[in-house]
Amino acid sequence: MSAELAVVGLGYVGLPLARRACEAGLGVVGLDISAAVADGLTAGRSHIGDIGDAEVRAMRAAGFRASTDPAMLTGARTVVICVPTGLAADRTPDLGPLTAAVRTVARHLAPGTLVCVESTSHPGTTEEIVRPLLEESGLRAGEDFHLAYSPERIDPGNERFSFRTTPKIVSGCTTLCAKHAEGFYQQLVDEVVVASGTREAEMAKLLENAYRYVNIALADEAALYCGQVGIDIWEVLRCAGTKPFGFAPFRPGPGVGGHCVPVDPRYLMARAEQQDFTFRTLDAARDVLDAMPGHVTDRACRLLRENGTEPAGARVTLFGVAYKAGVSDVRESPAFPVARALRASGARLAYHDPRVDRFVVDGVPVPRRASPEDACADSDLVLVLQDEDDYRAFAWDRAACLVLDTRGTARGTRVTRL
Repeated sequence: MSAELAVVGLGYVGLPLARRACEAGLGVVGLDISAAVADGLTAGRSHIGDIGDAEVRAMRAAGFRASTDPAMLTGARTVVICVPTGLAADRTPDLGPLTAAVRTVARHLAPGTLVCVESTSHPGTTEEIVRPLLEESGLRAGEDFHLAYSPERIDPGNERFSFRTTPKIVSGCTTLCAKHAEGFYQQLVDEVVVASGTREAEMAKLLENAYRYVNIALADEAALYCGQVGIDIWEVLRCAGTKPFGFAPFRPGPGVGGHCVPVDPRYLMARAEQQDFTFRTLDAARDVLDAMPGHVTDRACRLLRENGTEPAGARVTLFGVAYKAGVSDVRESPAFPVARALRASGARLAYHDPRVDRFVVDGVPVPRRASPEDACADSDLVLVLQDEDDYRAFAWDRAACLVLDTRGTARGTRVTRL
């Protein structure tokens, strides 16, 4: 039996979409290239932090089916592509998963289908890459099928805004395509925002994360300056944050991570370079952010030496190796470059993270400590990389080791803040 919705890619974007569609009463199927993902969902097991096993079982009870077989796409009224668009080994945009998914959809495309891309990419992707690949089916976008772009806005770990309550930008290759996309998403979200075109919608997503990228870099550079001249950056941020207008608070840290902030600006910069334009602000921000893990590592080594311990052989435990607090995702986490640099200095590493069960750097597992207390008892230095609730509540005054806090939340006689 054909489905009302087929979701291609059942990761942190696709699975919440499928869940919400099931809640709304749609018949939903999901396609993923990973047999482990598809089999796990079929068995009622979730593989992402924001959706529990009970929610997957509820989806299954509502008729949701997951598979690695592209035949599931046949007859679907709407197909939404939610595959990752990350970076290649050389830190350039990698559209391979997206083009592979589009080719798969094209082989099963039927007249009247709405195809919507949610994967983040540079302006022009929908019209210049996705559309020609789909039209290899012999069908024409805007005539035989509807093609739309709606950038994902999933924020893992965010308990305030859900898929339903976050406004959804939609766009289409034609006005009619956009109307079909609007009608589809109106079933799922409280507010739909219709963009004038797909390039505008694509650019909106990149601008959202470029804004965060630049402002985090500004906070980081302000922290470096304040540290050099003896100003308390955390007190500066506390005071500045009381202004009710004209100031959005961003906090410094060891670098940026995750699936969006360190990735999306590079898509924009790469595309702009192809079009003979340079984003100087993003270039400057990249320089600052790329240097932060090295700065944190240098500060840690200096702190050890100041207290009579050489980095070579020192026991250093990283607190919080996910890319941000409240999640188990380590993609692009600044913990990786920090760990590499500390290893290069000869330090003996361990980590603690309440949600990350395994942390492997360049193929070598890092030992996990069972609790913050155990970690402090067996360390010369604890390096706080994320402001987990566990760390905010921890009694740092009882820590016998040195503590370098990059998030400004720890307090204690042995604590040094970035």
